[in-house]
Amino acid sequence: MNWEAIIFWALATLVVIPALGIVATRNIVHMAFWLLGTLMGVAGLYLLMGADFLGLTQVMVYIGGINVLLLFGIMLTNREPIYLRKMAKRPRMVPAVVMGLLVLWGLLTAFSETKWKIAESTGIPGTGGEGTGADGTSATLGTWLLSDYILPFEIVSILLLVVLVGAAYIARRTPVGEEA
Repeated sequence: MNWEAIIFWALATLVVIPALGIVATRNIVHMAFWLLGTLMGVAGLYLLMGADFLGLTQVMVYIGGINVLLLFGIMLTNREPIYLRKMAKRPRMVPAVVMGLLVLWGLLTAFSETKWKIAESTGIPGTGGEGTGADGTSATLGTWLLSDYILPFEIVSILLLVVLVGAAYIARRTPVGEEA
């Protein structure tokens, strides 16, 4: 077994064990920390595949942004204990098992009948074609966005700026025209 396979299995374990922890725990703060472990494992898998842009984006956006937002939301809201009612297991268990088996059958059919092939030389970053060299996907994607796709890139940046200004306007505590 080579080192890439060992790292892959370690990262896959880092994804699966926290995912099971999310399902098994009842404390929502603990769930958020288990989610952190799962997201870190997924970022590691992206980096192992050579998709450095996706891996670092995963770390910055999901771990640095979304998970921290979840933790702030959990800790800053007033929570009252929720007492779980006993749910009838049998009426809901049969349809859940049937749907689970149907989804499993569909996935196995899709994976077994798909004709997998190696990506051809398309010139698209990250597909193994032209443009992916020693620079990695971040440099290639940056060059690609700021040369061929500069207009859509700028339109998206202006749209995000408008959304940011709109969110700040909506979040104001005092209506416009009134003094605090």
